Amino acid sequence: MEQEKAGSRRIFLSVAYDGTNYHGWQLQPGAVTIESELNRALTELLGEEIRVIGASRTDTGVHALCNAAVFDTVSRIPAEKFVYALNQRLPEDIRIQDSKEVALDFHPRHTPSRKTYEYRIYNARFPMPTKRLYSFFTYAKLDAEAMARAGALLEGEHDFKSFCSVNTQAETTVRTIYRVEVRRESDDIIIRITGSGFLYNMVRIIAGTLLEVGQGKRRPEDITSILAACDRGAAGPTAPACGLTLTAYEFL
Repeated sequence: MEQEKAGSRRIFLSVAYDGTNYHGWQLQPGAVTIESELNRALTELLGEEIRVIGASRTDTGVHALCNAAVFDTVSRIPAEKFVYALNQRLPEDIRIQDSKEVALDFHPRHTPSRKTYEYRIYNARFPMPTKRLYSFFTYAKLDAEAMARAGALLEGEHDFKSFCSVNTQAETTVRTIYRVEVRRESDDIIIRITGSGFLYNMVRIIAGTLLEVGQGKRRPEDITSILAACDRGAAGPTAPACGLTLTAYEFL
């Protein structure tokens, strides 16, 4: 945040959204984003120029149940009332789930956290229209057990350079993954990944690589050599954004 105003408070928001119609979280010139909509609604509500700071800069088309953001204000509106006031001003596909006051030095990206993403695959003979915005469809038969064995090899602290976009600006590509689960529920395959933080496109590249394992194009044990390569070209494709949802965000 910029220099604090006298008497300012920091308000925390838990934000859920359907990312289909947005160019991701982060502000972009000439584009409608989750951040731009929050800034607009807060500025209208408070009569102050508000710019939120988000915890996770989700990509275009990615969804969230609980992304986190903070903003500073001199308003005396009770913190717990912001959830109601903002939901009256935001589009239907963005909804605040909680609002509360936090310490002025609390920063959602600099505070240790545990994030969980889910990538959903609809694996059936034909697409299901009601799932098209929230899962990736493939008719190719997938071996979920092989995908689970591959995913387990990603757990722990590793250099994930092979699993991030070449455009990443991260200072380091080392990250810690606590758990990778892959399970089948009827025609749905859910990849669930919990970690301390994620690189640009990391979860979608992991999903794309596990899809290739599920199709028999790679062996589960190939994950070890992909990690060791530290080369984006060694991993699989970036899976489409529609299947990805941020499902849990825990500050430690």
